[in-house]
Amino acid sequence: MNGAQALITTMVDNGVRLCFANPGTSEMHFVAALDTVPEMRGVLTLFEGVATGAADGYARMSGDPAAVLLHLGPGLGNGLANLHNARRARVPMMVVIGDHATYHKKYDAPLESDIESVAGTVSGVVKRSTETAAVAEDAATTIAFARAEQRIATLILPADVSWSEGAHPAGSSVPQPRSIPSVPDGVEIAMASGPATVVLIGGDATREPGLTAAARLAQKYGTRLFCETFPTRLERGAGIPAVERIAYFGEAAAAQLSGTEHLILAGAASPVTFFGYPGKPSDLVPAGCTVHTLSGPVGAASVLHALANRLAPDTVAATAPAARPELLSGPLTVQTSADVIGALLPERAIVVDESNTSGFLLPQATAGAPAHDWLTLTGGAIGYGLPVAIGAALAEPDRPVLCLESDGSAMYTISALWTHARERLDITTVVYANHAYDILRVELQRVGASAPDHPPGPSAESLLDLTRPTLDFVQIAEGMGVPARRVGTAEELADALAWSFAESGPHLIEAVMPSLAG
Repeated sequence: MNGAQALITTMVDNGVRLCFANPGTSEMHFVAALDTVPEMRGVLTLFEGVATGAADGYARMSGDPAAVLLHLGPGLGNGLANLHNARRARVPMMVVIGDHATYHKKYDAPLESDIESVAGTVSGVVKRSTETAAVAEDAATTIAFARAEQRIATLILPADVSWSEGAHPAGSSVPQPRSIPSVPDGVEIAMASGPATVVLIGGDATREPGLTAAARLAQKYGTRLFCETFPTRLERGAGIPAVERIAYFGEAAAAQLSGTEHLILAGAASPVTFFGYPGKPSDLVPAGCTVHTLSGPVGAASVLHALANRLAPDTVAATAPAARPELLSGPLTVQTSADVIGALLPERAIVVDESNTSGFLLPQATAGAPAHDWLTLTGGAIGYGLPVAIGAALAEPDRPVLCLESDGSAMYTISALWTHARERLDITTVVYANHAYDILRVELQRVGASAPDHPPGPSAESLLDLTRPTLDFVQIAEGMGVPARRVGTAEELADALAWSFAESGPHLIEAVMPSLAG
């Protein structure tokens, strides 16, 4: 057995049975070994950023790591943005990076680079296999770390270590159970402060068990309950306790947190603005507020459950009522498009949201839709939606996936549509085509670079405009094997969604939207 065969066999034995790949020469023995271990499913992507995003989506829905196969340092670099998002999502992932043969590295060949340094920016652990006999044990250790810590673990595999004989599988490792941490001093007292206390949840607390426990506490004591701006996976809809997300813009977030004397963090980080703005504070915690950390992102639901059982044993959490907006007519707008989606969202849907400025009314419109999962852009690096939809669809093949994608973000990883088609994934993609980087038009004013009475000139505007030429997403999608339609009214969007939900396989709907600039 060579190193590659031992690696893949060990991965399968440890529950990693899916590998998103964009391989190169250094990984050819790994590719060949897939035929000797049929339990491992290889999924080809045309860009490394699609592979890393797909592994993120798979982990968000399954809770288990998938593998990603990348080609040397440049391949890692191409996948880095969605590895950044995955790091912020705190999901398990195994990244296998092929490297030059050990004896070849001294020649500084064109693809030689410092893989460890780059991988270290997103990985909880980086391990390099230097001997074929150690590959399997290195793999088992890497997977165990990813699963236990819910983080990215990277294994660097030199080509000669991969192709050499003399390896043996390492078998499976049994993860150690995670103990529930004790409740920090002051939290129970803080709960008694009622509306002056905010419980801010994140991590694994944004799924039904954690939401229910947090809602019980909020109901018992009258505290306010929020979740972080971009949760990894938020369960919501009818029958699920409702929670409001912290707003993206700092002014709105500050208003939400106004009057807070105690801030209890359960799986969430202390809130800050996404960027620094001239003359505005970066820290969103109100002055004089005491911050209590109940739990980090892993195990937050368990801590909340234990606390709710102790402090609110007889309290029943309120849940969101079933409600859908009326179907409106007329041109597509932020309002009408949100209402159509809220009216037609299928049961048990997985929504991958990268709608940006076109989707800010979606939370209200879908609050009473049948229970569903909402996945968000945890790290802020755009181009996550189309790839994450791949992983979500493969993790939950019996559930419909709705990918809500802005046009500028879609173009970062547009080749993901090819994998949608190749794998026959049940993904409906709605591309909001406003033909602009509209969020940057907003930020141009917010950072003080322009003002309403001094709008940006033609040179600045040209860097925010997505016309000349206008992107044609119907042709792009059909060219990669995905059936597509273009819509411009609420009625047309409703018809197109009904079409896509009724048929298996991938579909794309280009929704022509007005720009914020008019």
